[in-house]
Amino acid sequence: MLAACASGDRSALKTLLDAEGGRMLGVARRMLRRSDLAEDAVQDALVLIWRRAAQFDPGRGSARGWIYTILRNRCLTMLRQEAREVSTDAADLDTTPLPEVLAQAHGGLEDATGLRQCLDRLDAPTRDAILASYVMGHSHGEIAGRLDSPLGTVKARMRRGLIKLRECLS
Repeated sequence: MLAACASGDRSALKTLLDAEGGRMLGVARRMLRRSDLAEDAVQDALVLIWRRAAQFDPGRGSARGWIYTILRNRCLTMLRQEAREVSTDAADLDTTPLPEVLAQAHGGLEDATGLRQCLDRLDAPTRDAILASYVMGHSHGEIAGRLDSPLGTVKARMRRGLIKLRECLS
């Protein structure tokens, strides 16, 4: 699909949107915690994917990984740029405990996917740190606070975990 996008085939972008749009919106909503911003992030990511499709190198990773990296980076940029007011309205706050959210994210992966199988091989604290970063968009400091672990420990777990994931997925 990305090769077709790189050659200017608009139907390939529509196919990509049909196949991944719902999942992309879910990831963006989880990271941004606002539906309006999530929709903007997905749209921005799709524009970037369209423009940069020729830069995709299958030798460096999967197309899906490349797409979600663009989306994640766009969400993180929006979070950094957003000078929004913090809502204190209980209806606007996501009160789901972090361990439950991480379990839902892990459980949402299809059993047959290589990522799910590789994540299952990691110990729980390492898996939680990686999911908190890549699914929730938390910084290392936020992860350390939420998981009640020292910052250095979180950074080391994430580094070792990402190395193990890379080895497992290759």
